[in-house]
Amino acid sequence: MGTYFKYIVILTLLFSSCSKNNANNEETAIQSDTELIKKVQEDVFRYFWDYAHINSKLARERLHENDLNFDQNIITTGGSGFGFLTILMGIENQYINKTEGISHLETALDFLKNADRFHGAWPHWMDGNSGKVIPFSTLDNGGDIVETAFLCQALICIREYFKNGNTQEQELAQKADELWKGVEWNWYTNGENVLFWHWSPDYEWQMNFRINGYNECLIAYIMAASSPTHAITADAYHNGWAKNGNILSGASKYNIPVIFNHNGANGNVGPLFWAHYSYLTLDPRGLTDGYANYWDVVKNHTQIIYQHCIQNPNNYDGYNEKCWGLTASYSRNSDGSTGYAAHQPNNDKGVITPTAALSSIPYTPKESLKFLHYLYEETQDEYIGIAGPYDAFSLHYQWKTPGYLAIDQGTIGPMMENYKTQLFWNLFMNAPEIRQGLINLGFSSTQHGF
Repeated sequence: MGTYFKYIVILTLLFSSCSKNNANNEETAIQSDTELIKKVQEDVFRYFWDYAHINSKLARERLHENDLNFDQNIITTGGSGFGFLTILMGIENQYINKTEGISHLETALDFLKNADRFHGAWPHWMDGNSGKVIPFSTLDNGGDIVETAFLCQALICIREYFKNGNTQEQELAQKADELWKGVEWNWYTNGENVLFWHWSPDYEWQMNFRINGYNECLIAYIMAASSPTHAITADAYHNGWAKNGNILSGASKYNIPVIFNHNGANGNVGPLFWAHYSYLTLDPRGLTDGYANYWDVVKNHTQIIYQHCIQNPNNYDGYNEKCWGLTASYSRNSDGSTGYAAHQPNNDKGVITPTAALSSIPYTPKESLKFLHYLYEETQDEYIGIAGPYDAFSLHYQWKTPGYLAIDQGTIGPMMENYKTQLFWNLFMNAPEIRQGLINLGFSSTQHGF
């Protein structure tokens, strides 16, 4: 009887303990969205802090976990802009103190001041030690106005974040302001009503890449129209970017309007980075012009990608409501070869790219949080590394890449911050020349009062 009694007591205690643990787990689950957002922001912050280029403090193009020295001196201009936002996020969330952050940014801005520029624009790639251009391709060894725009939106945020601070902070703000004002945006029209992506001192306009129709480049037109020193005309936006109204599409997918003709998508949508790069700072909430409501543009884009992954027309293993997201990243082909691809419904290779769903959290919070929980609670040992979620994986092919790209890691933290606090949306949209530039192009914003 004594043994039986002790057994009952033990069971009672165990049940009580389990009940308490369950209660604690339920309490943790309530807080887990916040905790996991904090965790992934801290993780991706490391890419731009722990693994920044040691000399320039700018963002390395890529990072391979099994070879940290791989391509260590190739600096990416656009990715460095995303990195600047991530550093501000780190300061704001106290991952680092403000003094550390300012020192880091001072070094980076001083480097940019002395780096190669081509009519004010930086190249796609630079050498992190010398600041000299590294050709992105044979003809692409000069200025890249799109990469420059990705950088300059962050310079605006740096200026706005520090402009009312102490003397050192105001000096940093001034450096950011001078750098962005030095870009000759109007040069990159080549005398036409459109922006050209590239110019080279050796090959001039031979790349001949006009920026028109919907893709990731909207921010280039916003920055170019907002410049107080080298602005483009509104005609360049309407005739170039909007193609005299032909940017509009009447197509729908899964009963969701596509709204814009996504370049090369044939009535479908492009990769999700098109809904991220320009909108790290440009707030799409309540933003309209003569062509669209931009909240609808980005939300519909994301929902179409989500529905594509749910419907899974190619029957790839692993696609479901908690594992989704197509965008440009490292990739794997059906023959086993690897490379880089712009994953989208019309180019779906069975590869999931974490930044796609994670960076879409302002548009699809429920769906993006499901993916975040999936990554960190079910597959953390498999798909999370030294700088956060790996760039890409495929359950269908049992493949992953233990590496990172700056342009993919760099959108996660800032978009999470916009979801939480709207930090970068508020900084950018309240900059006086940005507001005026948007107004000049025919934009209005109910969210920001113009």
